[in-house]
Amino acid sequence: MPAYGFAHLRGRRNHLDVIEYLESIQATLDPFAGRFVIHGPPAEVVEGERPGSMVLSEFPGLARARAWYGSPAYRAILRLRTDHIEGDLLLIEGVGPDHDPAERARTLRAQAGASGPPAP
Repeated sequence: MPAYGFAHLRGRRNHLDVIEYLESIQATLDPFAGRFVIHGPPAEVVEGERPGSMVLSEFPGLARARAWYGSPAYRAILRLRTDHIEGDLLLIEGVGPDHDPAERARTLRAQAGASGPPAP
């Protein structure tokens, strides 16, 4: 099952440390088969608001994503970003090709039926 590292970055500043981080990050991803799917372009917001930029990295699984984040190579460069850019980073397990949102709805409906109707 694929897993993703999703970062929402705000207050981005161009700083020499950030440039060094960008020059170094791919080498930290490579041993864990990580790759960028989205890397910071402005997004077209069609609902709500989303200040900042987004980064999405893909890994073969959650264990590899966790191993990358905890790796000495990534920990060595992490402050280059976090000292200059505010943001959040989440590691998220993806869904497989057979994912069925209607099945999820059936599970939620069954749970709601057991405990009464969902709250408005």
